[in-house]
Amino acid sequence: MVSENFNIEAPNYLSKESEVLIYARQDSQCIDCFQAFLPVHYRYHRPHSKDGETFIVLNNPDLLMYCDQEFPILKCWAQSEVTAPCALNSKDNCQWNNMKYKSVYKNANLQVPVGLTIHASLVCSVTLFITVLCSTLILVAVFKYGHFSL
Repeated sequence: MVSENFNIEAPNYLSKESEVLIYARQDSQCIDCFQAFLPVHYRYHRPHSKDGETFIVLNNPDLLMYCDQEFPILKCWAQSEVTAPCALNSKDNCQWNNMKYKSVYKNANLQVPVGLTIHASLVCSVTLFITVLCSTLILVAVFKYGHFSL
């Protein structure tokens, strides 16, 4: 779940850091395990002049746990509390406990391909050519096969 004002198409240099809430489901093969999948969308980055790649640091996530009456065995730890929606499709907010955990990796470093600045004129001219060509073909088809009545 992301905030409503989140623009997934905004380039990296125009976007702000955002918060994504992921609700884990219990793993069917393991009693004490939970699974969560995060779709990652790489932002558009400015082209580079030398190499065609940039590095992105994906920080370790915060692990939040909500203790309610269903888990009487668990004692809710008096750690920092975070306000977040109670469920994925819920508008009610609950107090979640920020859990400490041992991370396998410090942070994830992702290598993302980007364009080269020396290709800018070529990309612009080919894009303009294809746009004009396709627009012309559409207009020809409309005038050839279209039925106009006034």
